[in-house]
Amino acid sequence: MNKLYKYFVNAIDIVNNIMKKRVVEGSTVVDATIGNGHDTNLLASLVGNEGKVYGFDIQEDAINSTRIKLEKNNLDNRVRLIKDSHEYIQKYINEKVDFIIFNLGYLPGGHHSITTKSDSTIKAVEKSLELLNNNGILLIVVYPGHSSGKIEKEKIDDYLKLLNQKEFTVLKFDFINQINHPPILYGIEKKSN
Repeated sequence: MNKLYKYFVNAIDIVNNIMKKRVVEGSTVVDATIGNGHDTNLLASLVGNEGKVYGFDIQEDAINSTRIKLEKNNLDNRVRLIKDSHEYIQKYINEKVDFIIFNLGYLPGGHHSITTKSDSTIKAVEKSLELLNNNGILLIVVYPGHSSGKIEKEKIDDYLKLLNQKEFTVLKFDFINQINHPPILYGIEKKSN
């Protein structure tokens, strides 16, 4: 008997499944919040030798731990790590991209007072949508279990509701029967013109 696959385990599993289906060899992608480098590492493995990953974080610890993971897996030649806020994405990227991931909040294992902020995140999302190729996908994981995460969730929700449905398809995965404020996943797909 075949074992059934669980599709709705949590937001991170859904993100990983979408990445594995959407990102192909030769893709140009962005990890807008590299954190401990898990998404960056997966993206680098998926884009292949011809692809490219841009990774952003404001914390030196995040850049260093991600660099170590990438070097260990011989994937560092595909990735450009950028120590700056994702709100300045267009300062570093002047080409269209296929996929962008934002995993918001604070650095796991880091200081909880250093978090992504709603104002810079909204600016980054707005600029990211401009960089997306037609049919490109942008994913945002929000953690509403802490005060800045709750504010970020409200602001992102408000912003995404206003996107023109003729240009973007927007969805929200919200685990409504789970306790302790589980992460919420937003997905945006840019439509073809």
